[in-house]
Amino acid sequence: MPLRIEQLVWLEDIVEKLRWKHSVEESEVIEVLENRPRFRLKEAGYVPGEDVYAAFGRTDSGRLLSVFFVYTQDRRAIIVSARDMTAKETQKYG
Repeated sequence: MPLRIEQLVWLEDIVEKLRWKHSVEESEVIEVLENRPRFRLKEAGYVPGEDVYAAFGRTDSGRLLSVFFVYTQDRRAIIVSARDMTAKETQKYG
C-alpha cells in the first residue's frame, strides 16, 4: 500500500539512536522512503488514524533497511527507528 508522505519529522534522540545503535544515517532513511519502498502496517497508534508503519527498501548504495514511523493524518512521517533488514525481511521484501 503506497503512503503519501509529505514531511519527515526527526526527533533528536531518535536520530542519535539510529547512528549509534544501528549505524543508519538520516540520508539513508530518506533514500529508502524515496526509492519506492514496500509499506506494511505494524500496529495501531495511540491516536486514531495515526498508525505505526514499516517501510522496507534500499538505499542508493543498495543497503536494505527497515524504517519504522508513525504516519499522521496530515501525511507526516515521524521516524521512530531504522535498521538493517532481518534475513526474513530480506527474503520477503529485499
